[in-house]
Amino acid sequence: MEEKVKELEDKNKELQEVIKESDKEISRLKAENESISETLYETKLHLKKYTSPENYKNYYDKNKEKCLRRAKEYKERTNYKPSKEKTKEYNRNAYLLRKVLEHALNEEEQEG
Repeated sequence: MEEKVKELEDKNKELQEVIKESDKEISRLKAENESISETLYETKLHLKKYTSPENYKNYYDKNKEKCLRRAKEYKERTNYKPSKEKTKEYNRNAYLLRKVLEHALNEEEQEG
């Protein structure tokens, strides 16, 4: 009977050690997760600062003439002439955009 008690006590001690190690591992993982989450949040804020289309759109709406003038001056200053491939690409993109806009307008007319 005493052997079984000692055996159970030994198993109990081993399990308690395993629990302590698991708790340490859990706390370490929680800390790591928290630091990664914090880094992710900071990165998202940083990225938002540079990729926020709303901010750019507001700036562009307020300074449209200035932006167009700067682009025109740059093209004149550098003698920029797009290649035939680039011209085709620009025209295709413009065509696709017109197509999407026309489709949206047609849908609105049909609904309304």
